[in-house]
Amino acid sequence: MRLNEIANNPGAHKRKAKVGRGSSSGLGKTCGRGVKGAKARTGTKVYGFEGGQMPLYMRLPKRGFKNIFANKFAEVRLDRIQQAIDAKKLDPAAKITEASLRKAGLAHASADGIRLLGDGLGAKVEIEVAGATSGAAKVIAKAGGALTTTFKKKVYMNKSGKPGKKAQRRASSAEKRAPVEAS
Repeated sequence: MRLNEIANNPGAHKRKAKVGRGSSSGLGKTCGRGVKGAKARTGTKVYGFEGGQMPLYMRLPKRGFKNIFANKFAEVRLDRIQQAIDAKKLDPAAKITEASLRKAGLAHASADGIRLLGDGLGAKVEIEVAGATSGAAKVIAKAGGALTTTFKKKVYMNKSGKPGKKAQRRASSAEKRAPVEAS
């Protein structure tokens, strides 16, 4: 075999059809597209259009609810923290914070911090994170450790910079429920 004898397998390389070369070529005028408008243009498609029929995304029922005000926590299980301590990625003598958990590769970035879940922690550790489940807090206390939560609930402000109506209603109902001091 020589360099000048190298060739593709038959049918491996298909030349692109030359369009717009007159009506006798079979691909003149509309170049095989046959329509005007968006469908005749290169690289465009009418996504979801079903010829005027009610499209599938509109025929299907809509279910569920996505709370746009929900807190977004990175969740870390306590058994993963124990594995990191055993693998010497975390120091149990030092305070474990969100930064140290991220550095150890246990948590990803999140808007509202890290929340602890589950069980499986045997080491006595001091942890400072945004939040924890009640079960996780009990496990940390049982192991002799300490848990500090730093999460503060967001208060949404209106245009004038005051708390919104919902926050105002909650504050007024909390005042009503507060015990009255005897004077």
